Amino acid sequence: MEGNHTTTNQKSEGFPMVEQLTAIFCDIDDFCIEYDKYCKTHMLTDGRHKPLKTSMHLSEIMTIAVFFHLSHYREFKWYYLKCICGHAKGCFTKLLSYNRFVEVMQSVAAPLALYLMKHSLGKCSGISFFDSTSLEVCHTRRIHSHKVFDNLATRGKSSTGWFFGFKLHIAVNDKGEIIAFCLTSGNVDDRDWAVISRLTKEMFGKVFADKGYLSASLFKKLYSQGIQLITKLKKNMKNKLMDITDKVFLRKRAIIECINDFLKNICQIEHSRHRSVAGFLVNVIAGLVAYSFIPKKPSLYISPDFSSCFPLLA
Repeated sequence: MEGNHTTTNQKSEGFPMVEQLTAIFCDIDDFCIEYDKYCKTHMLTDGRHKPLKTSMHLSEIMTIAVFFHLSHYREFKWYYLKCICGHAKGCFTKLLSYNRFVEVMQSVAAPLALYLMKHSLGKCSGISFFDSTSLEVCHTRRIHSHKVFDNLATRGKSSTGWFFGFKLHIAVNDKGEIIAFCLTSGNVDDRDWAVISRLTKEMFGKVFADKGYLSASLFKKLYSQGIQLITKLKKNMKNKLMDITDKVFLRKRAIIECINDFLKNICQIEHSRHRSVAGFLVNVIAGLVAYSFIPKKPSLYISPDFSSCFPLLA
């Protein structure tokens, strides 16, 4: 009886986790049904590259990869053996060994990216924020011995110093939802037009950014597309008149810094234990997907009626 009582307590403690895991699986499984139909009718095969055969369904593999970034486990091996093969074992029909699952998980990068683009990104509301964050793949002292990202990762410099790895450029709306992203090497400038054009593909209204996006040519290009770029001025620049609402939103630009902190410390998109490029991509994409499932995101809570937000203007 004592053993059964302990088991009952463990199951009751796992209910919130199981409910969240089930909700993520249902959403991903609906996507995988349409994805399988599309692949059967549109995918071209040459006979040499055969799909990877496994007893687990694609939606189950994607769910496990995404849920890792919401489980607060720091190591994937411990998460898979303790959480998935332990507490959540009854949620899956047939689980693979850890080594086999890691091998199979690298093949879900493409469907996971499609799911992110189609189901996990928010929509532009007319008020957007730009920023980039560094993704270090190793310590700067071990650059010369690092081989996993050879000819891919580069040295870069952020506001916190030099790093070796990649840059994640993101655009978010006032609700804290990611509306666009771009992954580049570490030495790519934040004002690079190839990056900005991808972030602003479906954007309109005003976008707020830090001083790193100051550029007259960039402002003109965005303005010609109906987008107004608003940034802070440097100390050696002449002060200009600014609308009070723009000034308030510029002060609220820290929302995107909070989102970067969520992605790195809660969704864990950055670590130095990658053993393959495919594994790195799955980790980043799954982390971005996991962020979309966070119920309470950093938000500005802006009312549609701006006069209620700014009583002085009413």
